[in-house]
Amino acid sequence: MRIVSLLPAATDIVAELGRLPELVGRTHECDWPAEVAGVPVVTGSAIDPGQLSSREISTAVGGHQGSSLYALDAGLLAGLAPDLVLTQDLCDVCAVSYRRVTDAVRVLETGPDVLSLEPRTIAGILDCIRQVARRLGVADAEDRIAALQARLDGVRQAVAGRPRPRVAAIEWLDPVWPAGHWVPEQIEAAGGVPLLARAGEHTEPVQWQAVLDANPDVVLLMPCGLSPQRTVTELDLLTGLPGWNHLPAVRGGAVWVLDGPAYFNRPGPRVVRGAEVLAHVLHGVAAGEPVTREEARRVG
Repeated sequence: MRIVSLLPAATDIVAELGRLPELVGRTHECDWPAEVAGVPVVTGSAIDPGQLSSREISTAVGGHQGSSLYALDAGLLAGLAPDLVLTQDLCDVCAVSYRRVTDAVRVLETGPDVLSLEPRTIAGILDCIRQVARRLGVADAEDRIAALQARLDGVRQAVAGRPRPRVAAIEWLDPVWPAGHWVPEQIEAAGGVPLLARAGEHTEPVQWQAVLDANPDVVLLMPCGLSPQRTVTELDLLTGLPGWNHLPAVRGGAVWVLDGPAYFNRPGPRVVRGAEVLAHVLHGVAAGEPVTREEARRVG
C-alpha cells in the first residue's frame, strides 16, 4: 500500500498503526515521528508563520479563502502513485481540504482511495484510527485502540477523587481563541473542569473579558501550530492585558505552556499523551512516561 498523508494527524495515525514504511508523501507540517523527514512533501503554505506575529498570522489567514492557504503539488502527487490519500474536511486553516484533494485526484489515470478524517471528539479520533486501519488491513488495530483507551482510563483513575480545578485552554493568543473539539475531554479526563468551550465544539475567538469572567484556576497555553519556545516569546500578548495579574491561575502560579502541535491541536493518537500531560499539570500525578519541560512548562 502506498500512502499519502495530507494531514499531520493522519501521519500520526499511520505511525501508530505501524505502517510508516508505506508513507510515500506528506505535508510540510508533518513533523512526527522523526522518520518522516525523508518522505517527499506534497504541500506548501501561502504564509510563513516564522516571519509573522500571532495577530499578523490571524489576519493573513482571514484574508485567504479556505484552503487557498495551502498549495498541493498535483504533479508530484500523481508521480507518487498513491493507493490511499488521507485528508480532512474539518478545518480550512489546518490542512488541504477534501474538495481540493478530490479535484486533484480526479485527473489521475488510476484514482487512489481518498479517506477524509473529521473527528471532533476523542471517540471520533479513535474511530478514525479504526477507519484507517480498516483501509490498510491492520489486523491488530482493535488491540492498539484498546491500549490507547486503557491509557485514558488510567489517567481518569489516577486523578479520581481529587479537587477539580477550573481550566481555560487557549489555542491562539491574539486574538484569544479557546481550544474546543477534543481538548475539553482531555481536561475532563485529567481531572479538570473545562471553561470557554464544550467537548466537540468548533470554537471562535472570544473577548478578553470572557476569560476574566471565567476566572480560571489554571490557564493552558497551546497555540495551534506554534512550538512552546515560540509561545514563550509571545507571552506578553496575554500578560499585558488588563486583569491578567488578578486571575486565580496567575496568582496561584498555574499558567502553563504546552506543546500544542504534539498533543492538543491535532486529532491523532497523541491526544492520549496530552491527557497524561494534563494529569501532571493539574494534579502533579504521574500517568505514563514522565512529563518533560518540552511537553509542559510553568510560566513564571
